[in-house]
Amino acid sequence: MAEPWRPCSACKKPIELGAVYYVCSVSTCNRARTALAFCSVDCWEIHLPSERHRDAWAIEERAPTTPEPPQEPGQPRRRRPRAGSGRPGAGGGEAGEILVVASRLKSYIRSRAGFNTSDGVLPILSDALRRICDEAIRNARRAERQTVLDRDVPPE
Repeated sequence: MAEPWRPCSACKKPIELGAVYYVCSVSTCNRARTALAFCSVDCWEIHLPSERHRDAWAIEERAPTTPEPPQEPGQPRRRRPRAGSGRPGAGGGEAGEILVVASRLKSYIRSRAGFNTSDGVLPILSDALRRICDEAIRNARRAERQTVLDRDVPPE
């Protein structure tokens, strides 16, 4: 049997080092003190009724392959950076991170048009936002500034 990384937050079954596990997409479930980790989507679903999330999904992660060093008493637990998520186009690293707040975007579209919004929109909008930010960074660099100002953002 492989070495356990940590127990599942729902069923307490050990999650092995290097194994796939799931985290909740809601930030309050991913804080250093909470750091919920689930061995399966079924276990992730168990926590939903008590948390009452409005919009949440399970994100697939991979446990570290080496044990974490022991923490000093009273120190918050440090989380390793995520390798990637279960959503297409939202893989780990800078290029795949979602830059927009999903709930705010969905609320805006619903209030403007009464439409629902697919999660597939988030990576596409994040890529467009990245291109706009990159252009603003280039404009600030040309002006020999280290601060991106509103005038650096390209017009629509």
